Amino acid sequence: MINPVREQQLEEYELNQICMDIFMQSRNELYINMHYLDIALSSLRYAMDEAVSSDGNNLGLATDGNVVYFNPMFLYNLYSSSRIEVNRSVLHMLLHCIFLHFTFKNGMDRRLYDLACDIAVEHIIDSMQLRALNIKRRTEREGIYALFSSEGIKYWNAESLYSYIRKKFAKRDDGNFTKSDELNILKLEMLFARDNHLLWQPENENDKRISIETKKKWKGVREKLETALETGDLDKGSGENDLLTELSIENRERCSFKSFLRKFSILREEIRPDEDSFDYNMYCYGLEHYGNMPLIEPQETKESFGVEEFVIVIDTSYSTNGDLVLAFLESCYEVLSEKNSFFKKINIHIIQADDKIQEDKLITSEEELREYMDRFFLKGNGGTDFRPAFSYVDSLIRQKQFKHLKGLMYFTDGKGIYPAKRPVYETAFIFIEDQYDDIDVPPYAMKLVITKDELLKEINDRK
Repeated sequence: MINPVREQQLEEYELNQICMDIFMQSRNELYINMHYLDIALSSLRYAMDEAVSSDGNNLGLATDGNVVYFNPMFLYNLYSSSRIEVNRSVLHMLLHCIFLHFTFKNGMDRRLYDLACDIAVEHIIDSMQLRALNIKRRTEREGIYALFSSEGIKYWNAESLYSYIRKKFAKRDDGNFTKSDELNILKLEMLFARDNHLLWQPENENDKRISIETKKKWKGVREKLETALETGDLDKGSGENDLLTELSIENRERCSFKSFLRKFSILREEIRPDEDSFDYNMYCYGLEHYGNMPLIEPQETKESFGVEEFVIVIDTSYSTNGDLVLAFLESCYEVLSEKNSFFKKINIHIIQADDKIQEDKLITSEEELREYMDRFFLKGNGGTDFRPAFSYVDSLIRQKQFKHLKGLMYFTDGKGIYPAKRPVYETAFIFIEDQYDDIDVPPYAMKLVITKDELLKEINDRK
């Protein structure tokens, strides 16, 4: 007679093996259709966990960025309905990991964030005309994509979608949605949800499931994936271009003022003593043995990195706050006036622009920058169009006003028309936290987000 406990263990083992075979088949099909996903597909493990609920809206698949946990009966039923549904679910979770959706900022509306992440990855999957993902066209989804696009969605990443959805479904004063919004949100959840997000955690929370190493791993996978797509022959009809666009947005650099200004630095020889090359031992030896004759003098020139040329553009449209603009310039001054931040002779253009160029002030020294700060006032208050500033800077380059311009910083609220073509110099758009709209920031540009308190502290300290 077979021991009941042993019989149950055998059944669980066989069920687990069946589920593992299902996942392996899905991975193989995805790899055959998308070779560039090889590293990503190998970065997740699978583990049976009957505690992953499949009741109601809580689907029986979940990942924390390292392991896909699955309810065996949910997976078996999903596979029985269609193996393509399994393929789409595996890719759905894989894209969550690639875009680091499993960790999010504290204070976000969790339900709307989950929805934004699901729409973001499903939009990519729906754009892929691949046999392993091909299902009957869903006209409801296509209608939603068309609606979102008509209302301003240009880039389908989770951050942009969350910003859009949060405005579209604003909560009432009692913290709840209206009945109409509740029904619409529920409809979207039923259309786009494929997995359970209960293992996702806020940033900086002490949780062993989501570690620094996990995020670092997926950032590396994402960068390699972008490189593989950039160097391959993309099929415009396969959806790979859509994936590459979203990867470019996620991989674009977000850094501090100092880090960004270092990108403008060049190595140049300046006429000034090089203390690092000075040898005090030999200097003292000469004075001691040969009278007033040091053996070694410091070199009169020194090679150093510094900022020589760059452009600051100030958005002076009607939505711009004068105090914040001045505080932004104060922050720039604080960084640039630090020791060895820029050379004695510089070429900095501070441009004020709304929908046209209002002013271009050339700064050639630290003293001129300070003087400009003391007399600064806004000029403009028109609409916002970023293109004139870029066209103007391009004309300065053609006129040889710059020798080797390396970058441009644009301080703005983000509500304007961006240039479609990537400039030949590095570009960053600077935003104030909670006072900007970055939905349309092009993938080629860096994005720096700073807090209002950080900016105002600079101007208050000066006063």
